[in-house]
Amino acid sequence: MAQLDQSLVSELPLFAGLQKVDLNDILREAHPLHRPKNTVVFEQGEDAHSFFVLLHGHVRAAKMTPGGHQIVVRYVTPGETFGVAAALGLSAYPATATAVDDSLVLAWPSAAWPRLSSRYPVLAAKTLQTVGERLQDSHTRIIEISTEQVERRVARALLRLIRQAGRKTDNGIEIDFPISRQDIAEMTGTTLYSVSRVLSGWEGQGIVEGGRQKILVCNPHKLAQIGDEVN
Repeated sequence: MAQLDQSLVSELPLFAGLQKVDLNDILREAHPLHRPKNTVVFEQGEDAHSFFVLLHGHVRAAKMTPGGHQIVVRYVTPGETFGVAAALGLSAYPATATAVDDSLVLAWPSAAWPRLSSRYPVLAAKTLQTVGERLQDSHTRIIEISTEQVERRVARALLRLIRQAGRKTDNGIEIDFPISRQDIAEMTGTTLYSVSRVLSGWEGQGIVEGGRQKILVCNPHKLAQIGDEVN
């Protein structure tokens, strides 16, 4: 297989500071994967055969509970690592990753992780930092689900999404990937009915605009007030 072009990853924070020879070594075992919208990258419980970096598109990580309920754990945006089960000592993927729009990922075999992390400690350190940040975010969301009202939870979820993948438009900030009200319900531990009620109320107040799997935040300041992120 031909060597991948370094320009694919050289500007990504994960690989910042690495020399060209190091990037060549890291990319030697990687291969690109195209995943059309709504196709699976890997499934929960599947053998953790690879770890990934997203180059283009967006990926939803969702976990199925023993009771059969799906929880959206997070959304992956370009430049982020995911599926790093090997770094956590896991033999199987703990969640299912699905492309929510046309996506391109780089995949490395999990067997390569011990060598790469040992040879390039900065790679391991940045990956574990990312995992730590996601764990902290998960803890925050668990507390919110346990203690906060639905409206505040939905507000905080939308604020996280526009910080992560917001695109400025003339009318506000649009979440730059397809997302449904059901997705938001699964992110916030509530029902589709509750999310629809909250968003419809906000639409009437001019805080958000909804469309087919699109959400535009027209008044981020007001949304932040609802989420108690500003006074």
